[in-house]
Amino acid sequence: MSTLGERLRERRVIICAGAGGVGKTTVSAAIALHLAREGRRVAVVTIDPARRLAESLGLERLGNEPQRVDPGRLALGGRGELWAMMLDAKRTFDELIGQLAPDARTRDEILANRIYRNLSEAIAGSQEYTAIAKLYDLTHDARFDAIVLDTPPSRNALDFLDAPGRLTAFLDGRAMRLFLAPAGIARVGAAGTSVALGGLRRLTGVDLLEDLSAFFRAIADLTDGFRRRSAAVDRLLADPATTFLVVTSPEHGAADEAIFFAARLRRAGLPFGALIVNRVHPLDPLERDRHETAARLEGALGRSLARRVARTHAQVQQLARRDAASIARLARELGERDPVCVPDFEVDVHDLEALAAVEARLFAAP
Repeated sequence: MSTLGERLRERRVIICAGAGGVGKTTVSAAIALHLAREGRRVAVVTIDPARRLAESLGLERLGNEPQRVDPGRLALGGRGELWAMMLDAKRTFDELIGQLAPDARTRDEILANRIYRNLSEAIAGSQEYTAIAKLYDLTHDARFDAIVLDTPPSRNALDFLDAPGRLTAFLDGRAMRLFLAPAGIARVGAAGTSVALGGLRRLTGVDLLEDLSAFFRAIADLTDGFRRRSAAVDRLLADPATTFLVVTSPEHGAADEAIFFAARLRRAGLPFGALIVNRVHPLDPLERDRHETAARLEGALGRSLARRVARTHAQVQQLARRDAASIARLARELGERDPVCVPDFEVDVHDLEALAAVEARLFAAP
């Protein structure tokens, strides 16, 4: 039996993935807090728009660059540091263009192009590619020796795994070859296409063909950089210092997503670190019949209240038995002998005290 702390001891990149609404943001923050308390310099990245991470860490707001949490608030020992940021997907993609552009003129031409602005907003809106781009940048930032990433919900997290390859496939695709071929522009502008684009230009004042041509010519200078970055990201995700934590709740739908995602990780040969089951109803090992419970409580609470408490307890235990069956199924399907279970705290985690309680349960002995 191994604790979560032992599993993460040699890991530099920790990626938390799972269905929406299972508490990935809270789990990510609690893991980052623990690593910082162990003396590591940690950056935690979230895409959660609810801003719970900032609130739980005592920060007014988070931006696209890591912001250090006041060490006095966290009782950090030694050299531990905790930094947090919320992904600004559009800004991250613009920064990536700036990194890969061969010169300032090419960078500015791409950023100002109408086709690029629409394309980058669509890519940024999906969040997957920009999340992985930011992850890659942070792993090369000397300020940090551990990165914790809170990913999009799990079906999107599968897109997260494939995002670099999809972008490279686009850059190597037919559209790029058509516009970059010597006669490409003439072929695109021929016959009915030319008439249609001309009508669009008269209607909107936008020369779409000119913008497309300028975009593809400019982006061609970046294709080798995108390919190299894609290959580097693939190596990063498969690196032994990287691990994926599958976060779920015992709910049937979330458990199905966790099983689906873990299978996808295995097929891709990516490192699976642990199963974390959040919001678990604890099972009473001394559970008794509801009437027996009411009788035991009657002297202290009175008959009416004792019966209500016993009824509520019985309902919670019904949920706990359901949760136990779901956890057993997850452990069996994922081949996970020691799932990490975090109880349902029944309150939102919105401050450091509550976050520390989650941390304690995450890193307790199995």
